[in-house]
Amino acid sequence: MSRPSLLSERAEPARAPASKRKKKHPSGDRLSAALMLIAVAIAMVWANLPDGGGYEAFWGMPVGLSIGDFSVSFTLHQLVNDALMTLFFFLVGLEVKRELTIGELTDRSRAIVPIVAAVAGLIVPAAIFVLFALSTPEVDAWGVVISTDTAFLLGALALIGPKFPARLRTFLLTLAVVDDVGALLVIGVFYSSGLSLVPFLAAVVLMVAIGFVRFLPAGRGLSYALLGAALWVAVLLAGIHPTLAGVAVALLIPVFSPRRTDVERTAVLSQAFRESPNPAYAAAVTRSLRDSLSINERVDAAWRPYVAYGVLPIFALANAGVHLSAETLRDAVTSPIAWGIVVALVVGKFVGITGATLLLRVLGKGQLAPGLGLHRIAGGAALSGIGFTIALFIVPIAITDPATQNIARVAVLAASVIAFLAGWAILSIGDRIRPPEPVGATLARPIDPERDHFKGRPAAKYTIVEYGDFECPFCSRATGSVDAVIEHFGDEVLWVWRHLPLDQPHPHAQAAAQAAEAAALQGHFFEMAQMLFTHQDHLEPADLCGYADALGLDADRFAEDFSAPAVLRRIQDDRWDAEVMDLQSTPTFFVNGRRHVGPYDSASLIRALQAQVGEARHR
Repeated sequence: MSRPSLLSERAEPARAPASKRKKKHPSGDRLSAALMLIAVAIAMVWANLPDGGGYEAFWGMPVGLSIGDFSVSFTLHQLVNDALMTLFFFLVGLEVKRELTIGELTDRSRAIVPIVAAVAGLIVPAAIFVLFALSTPEVDAWGVVISTDTAFLLGALALIGPKFPARLRTFLLTLAVVDDVGALLVIGVFYSSGLSLVPFLAAVVLMVAIGFVRFLPAGRGLSYALLGAALWVAVLLAGIHPTLAGVAVALLIPVFSPRRTDVERTAVLSQAFRESPNPAYAAAVTRSLRDSLSINERVDAAWRPYVAYGVLPIFALANAGVHLSAETLRDAVTSPIAWGIVVALVVGKFVGITGATLLLRVLGKGQLAPGLGLHRIAGGAALSGIGFTIALFIVPIAITDPATQNIARVAVLAASVIAFLAGWAILSIGDRIRPPEPVGATLARPIDPERDHFKGRPAAKYTIVEYGDFECPFCSRATGSVDAVIEHFGDEVLWVWRHLPLDQPHPHAQAAAQAAEAAALQGHFFEMAQMLFTHQDHLEPADLCGYADALGLDADRFAEDFSAPAVLRRIQDDRWDAEVMDLQSTPTFFVNGRRHVGPYDSASLIRALQAQVGEARHR
């Protein structure tokens, strides 16, 4: 066999979308936004009671801690904005790290559009505000208008409820991550006080220590917490806004996709516990389950409900209490600061995001997800003018005069309402003019027994089509999901395999798919597939040749077929099918022709097959 030919003739694979993680459910978005709206309403009513209802006095209440000669004090308002909001920025940092490492921002062709749109959505509003505020002392407060409120943005989208919102939601999430990065940089660079050298050096040392926590054999969670608290103090003393300590810790926490070896170890320990239940095995299973997921995702899942349903509503309660006197409203109507904020958020975000997206489409740069039209981008851009949390967060930092702060808060609230109504109108009218079509809900190309690789009877009662790659640690032939389904249904189920090599997370997947197709031309597709799954950590060209030898294939023919146009075209056809259906992760299953959403363990797939057949009978 000519082994070098696999290296020299191997075609450059087309890029596949990066594997994407599961997003928060829209009902959670609605609840979080609803709680924040309730908090805003309570704050407004409270602040407008006779004599302010004690609103300012309550949030100005001093809170202190004394240990010996050491003492520190904050107001209740500072405690919320500087301490509690550190948790919010910590979760923002976790999401930024995750998206950059294993999420949407790893796929350049798909990510370039929301990235550029987000940058334009930062610059254009800031420029508009500066034009309005140029003659005022608050011209430096342009940071108020740059950021989108992710919680309200997603809550508003869930409340509007357009059909098939998943692709727009993913676009807006990606945009919001970049938007958050820009806002964090602005806070750190432009809205921090003078730097104090000694505490800053202490903060650097603490960050180095946090970076090494990942190598500890145990106690990593406690170490992150203690060092993070110390970093918060050091950053505060250094003159940098202390909430950025949360971002720094988040960016230093590792994130990774679940590894097959970790999951398999957990399965072995679970089997041992089932056979012999005892505390030692229970502890081992718990530890193994925990270690199979990155601490980034574990901490995010644990803390996100507390932040979404606790920290953010408390922040809204502490910051949205504006006294709406006739004088305040009159001043807001005539204030260039107020008009600058409203126009920057409502018009600037819309023009920046929509204009950048349109320009990239005209230039042919980047790509939008299938089915994501420009009117939906425009609707999302309008909703991005909801600049609540970080806008209110920056107001007291960037503006010193209390009266002007009130005017700015009124403007932020007004802009958020206008942006919501504008986004609702654009999405509703646009969807009526051009109704959206579902993408990927049903199988794009029917099963073809003459072409597809399958097991079972072509006329079977149940069908399951899997799009996967041979380097994916959770594709069913490696974990046994489909084996169990076939065992359950026998010859009543037809299983079909189609290729979806994810090039970025799985760099050897394309070559492995070519090896499987080359083996198929000699009648050994499934034997080669099992060999590839068994040796997922060894998929170099020399390894593939060795597997062909082990299966007794004709070496010269295998080397020739490996890069044959027909083999490459077959894999590319499957890729194009996946692109049309907007498939971005492996494995993706189609159960009886409909896309399966949710867990893909054997029990879930069996229930899905039976449920869809039952639905078909009742139609």
